[in-house]
Amino acid sequence: MRLTSLLAISLSSSTLHQWDTTTSEFLNEAERVILKGKKNLQKWYHDGKEFLKQNGLLYELVSHPSFSEYQLRVTEPELCDPSVKQYSGYLDISEDKHLFFWFFESRNAPADAPLVLWLNGGPGCSSSTGLLFELGPCSIANDGKNTTYNSNSWNNNANMIFLDQPVNVGYSYADDGTTVSTSPVAGEDVYAFLEIFLNRFPEYSKQPFHIAAESYGGTYAPNFASVIYRENKKLAFAPTPKLKHINLSSVILANGLTDPYIQMASVPDYACDGPYPVYDDPQGPQCQALRSKVPTCQRLIKSCYQFDNRLTCVPAFLYCNTQLFGPLMQLGLNPYDVRRKCDRSKDGDLCYRQMGWIETWMNDPKNKAELGVNPEQTFASCNMDVNKAFAMQGDGMRNSARLLPELVNDGVRLLVYAGNADMMCNFIGNERWVEQLETKFHPEFSKTKGVPWITTQTGKLAGEVRSAGGGGFTAGNVTFVNIYESGHMAPYDQPEASLDLFERWISNVPLSLKSTEDYY
Repeated sequence: MRLTSLLAISLSSSTLHQWDTTTSEFLNEAERVILKGKKNLQKWYHDGKEFLKQNGLLYELVSHPSFSEYQLRVTEPELCDPSVKQYSGYLDISEDKHLFFWFFESRNAPADAPLVLWLNGGPGCSSSTGLLFELGPCSIANDGKNTTYNSNSWNNNANMIFLDQPVNVGYSYADDGTTVSTSPVAGEDVYAFLEIFLNRFPEYSKQPFHIAAESYGGTYAPNFASVIYRENKKLAFAPTPKLKHINLSSVILANGLTDPYIQMASVPDYACDGPYPVYDDPQGPQCQALRSKVPTCQRLIKSCYQFDNRLTCVPAFLYCNTQLFGPLMQLGLNPYDVRRKCDRSKDGDLCYRQMGWIETWMNDPKNKAELGVNPEQTFASCNMDVNKAFAMQGDGMRNSARLLPELVNDGVRLLVYAGNADMMCNFIGNERWVEQLETKFHPEFSKTKGVPWITTQTGKLAGEVRSAGGGGFTAGNVTFVNIYESGHMAPYDQPEASLDLFERWISNVPLSLKSTEDYY
């Protein structure tokens, strides 16, 4: 039921208040009638639900007895893909932090479809970049003037939540300007969001839940999944009314940063010996110089792993990034897709003009009002202040991979994929850390070799897959996929193949035959 069904409410009020005409012009007629005469921050009940007027906008207000410092403000947009049910709005935390979310129901059989939480990384980049640029129901177009239908959207067969976190990312904001700067702290907020959301919309709580995250999401997702797993265990021992067991089925890491000790050491190997080498001579002075930095980088990261504090992790971050990535950033290439050059004066800081288009569309006051966003709020695809805050805690040098074995050994499946043209979180380093992950599937995975991954619809050779667990009858318990001809954002570069990978994974059907001989 859309919020506009509130027209049935009696609109009588003893005191009339000035109507916010600036916001009003972007609302539909029904919402204008409902809100006329109501004070800002006024709450009222209708049909067993609580509603709120804030910043001239209409929200359903959702609370939870176990999370007294949290509440959801929910509205029902019809943007991007009006054919599916949508919810958007904010998770309010202690009245000063506000995380924006946007939910899309599955295009097909939503009652049976799994629930997927998508997170972008950065840190400091909005999940709306993934939504509008990679895998959401619509794609940004025409310099940000409009969007187009995405037939390869991941919500074809999944209920999808896009969450802007931590605060001050995308539409998310903090009233006092403070921000979260570590992944474990951010994980507590994400867990609260999921519990409140699923308590309000229990129809999405019955199916498997997957957490999928890109780039710095390789650090976020293991932390968030660990919190969910821990809270599920507590709930099993002490069931609590209205707290739901979240059916954590898998963790999907997309071109992520997860085990820096291994991944940083792979940077020279990728730059010099990878499928798209950036230097002419793999034994030349540039490559030798890069390789000479690895021992010190790894020594610093090892200290970060051992002591796990800001004083050890920040030096590792500063040294490894300046010494290993610094020279590569001077080459004029797009580090997220080394097949392409990057002119930042034209392409933007992230080398994709579409990021600017997304900002244009998301800053349209009409779109903001539809999404439940204060039209005075400014959207940025990435917030460099948040990025710096995480960097100055050394958060990105911590070993998030260490959080995964307990989950994997208890049945939570792990998919790691990486595009082979991405230099920032390259596929070589990602494959290596997965190969060294100490789970009960480690012996099997270490013996596997990459076999062809052929897409279901078109029969295209899309990459290579290594998998352990499932005996060849499932997508595996620990699976790595190298996506050919793809950069950091695989669903943008290879939309059909990425959707094939995602849907086979959430359906838990094999991504390949057992061996290459089976193909010939």
